[in-house]
Amino acid sequence: MKTTLGRSIVLLMGALLLYLQAEDFSYAITANKHNVYLKEPVRISIDLNQTNPDTILLFRFQVNPSKAYDVVQLQAKHDDTFHHLKHHNLYEVFPLRTGDINVTFTLVKRVTDIDKVRYFSSGDRDDFKKLETTDTLVTLPPVQLHVNPLPKNVQLVGDFTLQYSINTHTPQAFSPVSWKVTLKGKGYPPLIQTLLPKSSRYKSFTEKPYIQTISTPQGLIHTVTYLYALSAQKSYTLPEITLKAFSPSTHKAYSLHIPKQHFDVQPIDKTTLIDKDNMPPPHHNDWSWLASSLKYLFIFFAGYFTAYTLRWKRKKRHTHTHPVIEKIKEAKTEKMLLQVLISYDEGKPFKELIKKLEDVLYGETKTTLKTLKKEALEKIK
Repeated sequence: MKTTLGRSIVLLMGALLLYLQAEDFSYAITANKHNVYLKEPVRISIDLNQTNPDTILLFRFQVNPSKAYDVVQLQAKHDDTFHHLKHHNLYEVFPLRTGDINVTFTLVKRVTDIDKVRYFSSGDRDDFKKLETTDTLVTLPPVQLHVNPLPKNVQLVGDFTLQYSINTHTPQAFSPVSWKVTLKGKGYPPLIQTLLPKSSRYKSFTEKPYIQTISTPQGLIHTVTYLYALSAQKSYTLPEITLKAFSPSTHKAYSLHIPKQHFDVQPIDKTTLIDKDNMPPPHHNDWSWLASSLKYLFIFFAGYFTAYTLRWKRKKRHTHTHPVIEKIKEAKTEKMLLQVLISYDEGKPFKELIKKLEDVLYGETKTTLKTLKKEALEKIK
């Protein structure tokens, strides 16, 4: 009896909680299909609409990530008008394993009021204020999918077309042949690891595929471009390339083809590989280097002998200079100059200058040492 009463209370509280949530807003979750094939796109829409205008609601919603599926958002239309909140989200989900899977969601209802919003809005970049809300985790029912396996060896899932272009079928040996292959359509992204077969008859070079995806309310439209370059020495034939695909919309398998391609490789004309200009030029007796060397050698010795001659003349001139001249120039005081003049030929050529020096030394006259030296040098010259 007590157990039954307890269960009744729990059920009543759960029903009351759901009632309160429904009182504030309503939701609708729809999927365009539930029985699908592996990697078949499923469009799921989620609508959240506020029903209680007496409060301010905010929603935090996401499709939960899972290894069982990939999910891409196609559309998001949000009207965040206070008291009349409306959210519309559209997703495309690709199941990645067969069997039964659940696509689950997380929804948090956030309740606040106008005073808290005003306080939050009064903050700035340097004074950030957190919006105070009362958060409630709302349980939403999952979208259940039953996933069927694909036919064997299917490489593409969706409705795709194939286009290709080749720049030449008659390349020269070792010159690259450029390939451009484009897959376009709706479905799971058409990424192929190996499009052109490997062969020892040619070398292949490839770039990372260029992927362009456009989101529309009807689903994702993919355009994937593959670029290749093939190089060979001899002619070769590339066999037909077939891509097996499956269209979930028609429940039928189909194939995309690149027909067999023959490349007539032109041998390289060996004469075009021989340069008519000799590089380096052929060896011959060229004595111009000797003339240039002799010219520079003559200039060197001419300069050397000129410098030597000038130096010899300066030395000769210095040798024939009167010996007393250097002593007069080197005298630093009047007394030293007087000694130099007296020592030369007993002072006879400088008799008057010696008298003047003595008067300077005894303080009777004033004359600069420079002036006295000048007079002494003039008497010798």
